[in-house]
Amino acid sequence: MSAATTPAPSTSPSDGNELQSGIAGFHDEEQLGKVYDRELIARLWKYVAPYSWQVVLTLLLVGPLFFFEVAPAWIMKDAINHVLLPAEALSTPSAFGFLLEPKGGLTPLGWLAALYLLSIVIDSSLRFLHMVVMSVTGQSAMRDLRRDVFDHLQSLPLSYFDQHPVGRLVTRASNDVENIAEMFSSGIVALITDVLKMIGFATVLFIVAPRLAGITFSVVPVLALAAIVFRLRIRAAFRKVRVLVARINATLQETLTGMKVVQLFTREERNLRDFDEINALHRDAWYQSIRYDSALFALVELAGGISVAVIIAAGSDRVEAGELFFFIEMMRRFFMPLRDLSAKFSVMQSAMASSERIFQLMDTEPGIVDPPEPVTSKAHGSEKRGVVEFDHVSFAYQGEDWVLRDISFRVEAGEKVAFVGATGAGKSSIIKLLTRLYDIDQGSITLDGVDLRNLAQRDLRQRVSMVLQDVFLFRGSIADNIGLGRPGVGEEQVHRAAHMVEAHRFIERLPQGYDTPMQERGSNLSSGQQQLLSFARTLAQDFDVLLLDEATSSIDTETEALVQQGIHRLMEGKTAIVIAHRLSTIEDVDRIYVMDRGRIVESGRHADLLARKGVYYRLHSLQYVGSGGKTTATEGEPATS
Repeated sequence: MSAATTPAPSTSPSDGNELQSGIAGFHDEEQLGKVYDRELIARLWKYVAPYSWQVVLTLLLVGPLFFFEVAPAWIMKDAINHVLLPAEALSTPSAFGFLLEPKGGLTPLGWLAALYLLSIVIDSSLRFLHMVVMSVTGQSAMRDLRRDVFDHLQSLPLSYFDQHPVGRLVTRASNDVENIAEMFSSGIVALITDVLKMIGFATVLFIVAPRLAGITFSVVPVLALAAIVFRLRIRAAFRKVRVLVARINATLQETLTGMKVVQLFTREERNLRDFDEINALHRDAWYQSIRYDSALFALVELAGGISVAVIIAAGSDRVEAGELFFFIEMMRRFFMPLRDLSAKFSVMQSAMASSERIFQLMDTEPGIVDPPEPVTSKAHGSEKRGVVEFDHVSFAYQGEDWVLRDISFRVEAGEKVAFVGATGAGKSSIIKLLTRLYDIDQGSITLDGVDLRNLAQRDLRQRVSMVLQDVFLFRGSIADNIGLGRPGVGEEQVHRAAHMVEAHRFIERLPQGYDTPMQERGSNLSSGQQQLLSFARTLAQDFDVLLLDEATSSIDTETEALVQQGIHRLMEGKTAIVIAHRLSTIEDVDRIYVMDRGRIVESGRHADLLARKGVYYRLHSLQYVGSGGKTTATEGEPATS
């Protein structure tokens, strides 16, 4: 969030306070500050600029559209004055008298009917073209904006997603962008078109009957003042609506993702109460915007009715019947875009509220960025690759709540080390820092002598491969989830990786083998099978350092034995760092680091640490009962540790 923003305009206690008290995190996200429409339009314009020729075409169509919108009324005026009422003494000859002469053997009325029909057909065709060009322009520009939002979201650090619910971010990338697309397709360009047409209608009316036009247009300043007042009110109302849509999406996402827990712990009623509260606030916010919108619409309709009454009262003895009809028709057409202006104005205000939210997101700094000139690791040309060193590293997720405190260790190329400790000791944080998902607060971390902050993130994460405890599978086939579309990872590498971790055994039994599509969250596979795919995904690329975070927690004993064989073969010549809770899986590593409350309190080989009878000995004793060596603690460490 931009630090430069100022508090949003205050709202009445009955709505603003209720909103703020009813939504957690309101002050963190929703007080976006007063951003002028001019600034927002300027930032949005860069997405429209590549399609400026379409905008120009839209504006060029305004002239023909205006002409063929006026033409039917003008034809009717001449028909009344020169054909239907020929006995009247016509004081004003028709400006298009040459068109009134029947042709092709048609009667005067038949000829005028043909002209009327032709003008309507041309007008309808131009309207179709106009609307298509506007919509295509808006959707093309918003495709680019949505792509930039998506790309920016991927560049944000994990700490940002720790603090912002996924549902709110989804709202910004979907609903908010769609609101802006609607503004471009039926809002801002249509607004400009309508204003130009209204100027044209007014000009024609002043040419036809200047005095009557002056009397009739006396209500327009009142409407302009009302529009200014409603503008301020509607913007605040739409801000609330967008806030609550995001909150609803966040609640839905959380509930649907955690449906198993919701049902197992009978939390349905509590969730429904929470959702009802947010849903009611959303309804009330919409009520407020609807009231303002309806009031502006009704005011425009009232002004239009008053104008027609004025025309009839003041013009019946001043203009001919045809001019009177033409005047009423033109005033109706003048107020039609003005009436629709209220709807377009609502679209504009909703889009401006969405723009504020989107650009607040876009203004969020990525936090973890590549250096201007990334360093290529010195070890790429040498035999030793994968030397990892932590030098007096301290780290906290928030403030000074330190998760790691003055951590120092060195892992030589090809060494296998393990980190153990109680839940929350900081083990998983070490590998998050080593992959630079977070940046350290103090000290330094180097890979082959190069500080991680001097390496490109892509280069770092290609050299450091990681197997997570919690497996996430994407849509697509089994092969897609192993290869992940990475350069250099083809079918051969996918199959080789699957064989190395023994995943091919269950893959080949699937109906479509490696082409079997994944269901949502991999629900068509067991937890152990998902974990095997995670192993294969990691092993499919060339790397120097292997990180295992409770990697065998979801695998049964028989499957684990197969996986361990593949891991041992793969780790030959590679640096490996293992986060483990089951101590039986790390007895043969080169060195074990024991952590407690963010510090390394012991280090050494398995047998040496047992002989010391310190922290490691106590952890080992807790996991084994009697002489049978049965593991009693098998729970993995949460990802936040």
